[in-house]
Amino acid sequence: MHFCLTGQYTPRAVKNLLENPTQNRAEAARKLVEAAGGKLVSFYGMPVEGPGVLTIFDVPEPSSAAAIAGLVVAGEVMQNVKLVRLLTQEEVVEVRQKANKLKAAYSPPGS
Repeated sequence: MHFCLTGQYTPRAVKNLLENPTQNRAEAARKLVEAAGGKLVSFYGMPVEGPGVLTIFDVPEPSSAAAIAGLVVAGEVMQNVKLVRLLTQEEVVEVRQKANKLKAAYSPPGS
């Protein structure tokens, strides 16, 4: 299952990164995701709303993604963290097929 995690570094984390500007946080993310049985797909820095990151990773179950997000927040490394489940195109097709089967059972408001 693919997930996208975004957030901003805390002031403490920014201070630590400025003191060690060559530190590669993607390696730390890779180590954490791999410990959860997953794979780091991509890791980007984001200057939006303060220094932050956008990372995409693949883990076997949603609880691993939630645990990863919880650890970076509890470690006071990230704030304003958002975790989003991403769907592959194969999964999107499966969702559309399922919706097509279920549409007869749904009545929208006002109908």
